[in-house]
Amino acid sequence: MSELFKYTASEWSAIQLSLSVALICAVITLPLAIAVGWFLARKKFFGKSVVEGIIHLPLVLPPITTGYLLLLVFGNRGFIGKFFYELFGIQIAFSFYAAVIAAIFVSFPLVTRSIRLSIELVDQKLEEAARTLGASNLRVFFTITLPLALPGVISGFILSFARSLGEFGATISFAGNIEGKTQTLPLAIFSEMQVPGQEASTMRLVVVSVILSLLAMIAAEFLNKRVIKSKTA
Repeated sequence: MSELFKYTASEWSAIQLSLSVALICAVITLPLAIAVGWFLARKKFFGKSVVEGIIHLPLVLPPITTGYLLLLVFGNRGFIGKFFYELFGIQIAFSFYAAVIAAIFVSFPLVTRSIRLSIELVDQKLEEAARTLGASNLRVFFTITLPLALPGVISGFILSFARSLGEFGATISFAGNIEGKTQTLPLAIFSEMQVPGQEASTMRLVVVSVILSLLAMIAAEFLNKRVIKSKTA
């Protein structure tokens, strides 16, 4: 039983790497998702359904396919990866950057959907009233739309963080499974499962994975209730 709580250096590395990737992913994804979510919620244009389909494609694509497509684009021979490699000497694929990018791509649709639905519930008459009083579109967004859509924004942030913690398929194909560099918690669990006699190590990592995911969900519910309560007070 005591072995269940004796984490090795490599296990702590995987846990810390996962937390770093998830946090960076959530911070980068949130403003992009807010902008895209607002655009989809408030604008009508030709081909909107196609754009929405492309944005939500990672939700239905096999994660391994998403990772392969990222490899084609950001690999050393990809049109973006080649640019960074030849100009700056930065290799994106099979690096920490790749783990973050993979997490962003798989979590972005979830965050965008959450924020978009929340913005659609904001009464547009309130926005129109503010504009008639002389408020600019930017001020209307930051003083009316965003505060009223805050529960969805918070949920989106937590969803991005939680989804990144559990990302596996796109990461292993695009970032690889390099210990101390790209081996996140799910990849570490997978690696330990392949080695006979590593049941204790696997269980330790599984316990951490469950606890972190559960804490993220509890935090999302708590923050949403606090926001809703403050609005009704």
